[in-house]
Amino acid sequence: MTSYDCDLFVIGAGSGGVRASRMAAQRGARVVVAEAGPLGGTCVNVGCIPKKLYSYASHYGELFEQSHGFGWKSEKPVFDWATLRQRRATEITRLNGVYEGLLSGAGVQLLRGWARLIDEHTVEVDCEGGEQRLTAEHILLATGGEPTPATGPGAEWALDSDAMFDLDPFPKRLVVVGGGYIACEFASIFQGLGSQVTQVHRGPQLLRGFDVEVAKFVATEMRKKGLTLRLDSTIAGVDKVGDVQRVTLSDGSVVEADTVLHATGRRPRAAGMGLADLGITLNADGSVAVNEHLQTKIPSIYAIGDLIGRKALTPVALAEAMYLVDQLFGHAEGKTPRHPIDYDLVPTAVFTHPNIGTVGLSEEAARAKYGRVRVYRADFKALQHTLSESTERTLMKLLVDDASDRVVGMHMVGLDAGEVIQGFAVALQGGLTKAVFDRTLGIHPTGAEEFVTMRDVLRVSER
Repeated sequence: MTSYDCDLFVIGAGSGGVRASRMAAQRGARVVVAEAGPLGGTCVNVGCIPKKLYSYASHYGELFEQSHGFGWKSEKPVFDWATLRQRRATEITRLNGVYEGLLSGAGVQLLRGWARLIDEHTVEVDCEGGEQRLTAEHILLATGGEPTPATGPGAEWALDSDAMFDLDPFPKRLVVVGGGYIACEFASIFQGLGSQVTQVHRGPQLLRGFDVEVAKFVATEMRKKGLTLRLDSTIAGVDKVGDVQRVTLSDGSVVEADTVLHATGRRPRAAGMGLADLGITLNADGSVAVNEHLQTKIPSIYAIGDLIGRKALTPVALAEAMYLVDQLFGHAEGKTPRHPIDYDLVPTAVFTHPNIGTVGLSEEAARAKYGRVRVYRADFKALQHTLSESTERTLMKLLVDDASDRVVGMHMVGLDAGEVIQGFAVALQGGLTKAVFDRTLGIHPTGAEEFVTMRDVLRVSER
């Protein structure tokens, strides 16, 4: 039998890599993980966690205004960007330490440095003290993704989403280029913090791939918050005069900005690992090709998370990590072996203002898959806003396969949409039907109760 230095070598200590390392070590595997950057990857350092903290911060100014309708009398609030940046940085540093503690507590060996593949069982790590080579029975690639670099006019001055958390000074005028969830979230966040935001997107609507009705609804609500949306627009030119960028759009209009964010997508972080030398295949989008067991063309090498381009979401990477560990080292005692991930039923949230929460299929995808879909819909002003004087509205939408009565998609735009959808995601995983929803009593008065009180079919959507 071949003797290896470890049972599992993980390249990348983001959410997926750390989860796989810990769980494998707890099953008795000898695990080594290599990471050159801050522990926790994109999610902890420049993604989910800091973004959500900034999203919380950006709501407070609006809440101060809304409180007047409930009898609160206060002076106009003053926002201090430096305080938010410093407190966020302190929290992220704490989380980096938590991740290191999780690895060491599980008995995982951590190497700080860049890693690359030498052969199907060997990894070389460029550590501070020199290069180290280790052999492993299994190798896991979990290097995540990174922002796609800006191209075109003004690219030399543009920032990517990673740079937005430590801007100095705070941009009074911000141009956001892009229409995906990252662009929409940063546009909403900075508008809420007090910046005047113009969002430029080349397409006719935001959030390609999301339910079309949801995307149009949230665009209307974002405009109500004061954000300027320029759809079907591109950047024709950028001139910089001092610290000001004069952005010329495709229709000839000019927008002045202190900062321009290019949030036009992310790409898998696949470069520099020696994949091509081993014949590991990449997909057209640069992601690593894997089979249903997350295995590359090389049987001993696996990949998960943003690197494989399925769903670039932290919980997906965690689920893939757990599934893979079960396959390689057996499931935990007393636990049921994990099944492959159902990517059609991945719940997610978009932290726009207002938030989007969604699980299951869009109306367009449900119609294509099932042929005949019943659509239930509610559009209303939340109870909170009957006194807040806000014009914000809430959208809720249920999609039901007409043949089986099974609920195959749920969508919400409104306050705490992600929190609401998370609970209902359990119901969809259980394959519950509309009849079960109808038998469920609502909690009154809440927004979430609308999902179990919608009785009338708005329309039947057919292929």
